[in-house]
Amino acid sequence: MNTAEWEVPSFESVEFLPKRHKYCVCIPVINEGEKIRKQLNRMKGLSELIDIIILDGGSTDDSLSHDFLRGNGISVLLTKRDTGKLSAQLRMGFAYAMKRGYEGVVTIDGNNKDSVESIPNFITELDNGMDFVQGSRYVPGGQEVNTPFSRKLAIKLIHAPYMSILSGFRYTDTTNGFRAHSRKLLLDPKIKPFRRIFDTYELLAYLSHKAPKLGFSVKEIPVSRVYPKGKIPTKISPLRGNLLLLKILLGLLTGKYNVR
Repeated sequence: MNTAEWEVPSFESVEFLPKRHKYCVCIPVINEGEKIRKQLNRMKGLSELIDIIILDGGSTDDSLSHDFLRGNGISVLLTKRDTGKLSAQLRMGFAYAMKRGYEGVVTIDGNNKDSVESIPNFITELDNGMDFVQGSRYVPGGQEVNTPFSRKLAIKLIHAPYMSILSGFRYTDTTNGFRAHSRKLLLDPKIKPFRRIFDTYELLAYLSHKAPKLGFSVKEIPVSRVYPKGKIPTKISPLRGNLLLLKILLGLLTGKYNVR
């Protein structure tokens, strides 16, 4: 594992527990308030199956107090002290996980929308030799509740079909961050996820594209995603978010993110 060329944001780490398991689950968050607290309460028992690592983008809402995290079985808190958004947080988490010796990394959002009880299913798939496991609301057994109509249309009519054609694997839920990644995938020199070009949401689309394209074993499994009723709080407007996703898809088509 040659880390000399890795471009990883500067960060601080607080380790509450030593490495105990083969896999870890990384949860990117920033100012999620009660949502992340409720989610971590739901995940308490999972610390007996998988190490839980928080990838904080620099929260200022006091939702991630050390006493609370320690009491909920969290293994590590990583706090980014650098530029970049979601993809930068993921680069930070993936790099830490690889250096800590994990054989695979599950990722799940920290906004309390996802079925945390599905995490053991991702562990099973990694144990069975899968390299990239995509959670989906739209395969048999999956469930969606209150998905914003514009978001659903964008996934079903644009993002998932486009990604399926581009990658050669039939995806149904390509914007879902509930996934699992093998160590082999993350360390492959033809992928190189530890690059600054991955700053916002690029890394999600890039890994979805490259995993099947390079012959890694890929699978979708059912998960649930539940949005609250009423107006959906969001950190990025639907229009801006959809334009950003289209820009990233164009970047994939033109080879912008390919290893040089």
